[in-house]
Amino acid sequence: QVQVVESGGGVVHPGGSLRLSCTVSGTTFRFNAIGWSRQGPGNQREWVATINEGGVTNYAEFAKGRFTLSRINAENTVHLQMNSLKPEDTAVYYCYYRNTYGRGTQVTVSS
Repeated sequence: QVQVVESGGGVVHPGGSLRLSCTVSGTTFRFNAIGWSRQGPGNQREWVATINEGGVTNYAEFAKGRFTLSRINAENTVHLQMNSLKPEDTAVYYCYYRNTYGRGTQVTVSS
């Protein structure tokens, strides 16, 4: 059974940084893409970024230049480095592997 677990959320001031992590178990991680989405208060869930099995990344427009997604196949883990955070980045961030989502990790950007 595939399990996806996120970590690394927290409270940060505008302009600050956070690194989210996602660990996948129960599958051969390295053969598939993995991604992140988020859902802010009162908003629909939106896609953030994906990284494919070859390490090629794609980002939503709001994430380009500020977020960096990387993967460590040996650890079944991906990291989402988020810099220059804005209040509008406040959301629950979800990692997903194929059709399996984690429970999410809260990111709050506030002064």
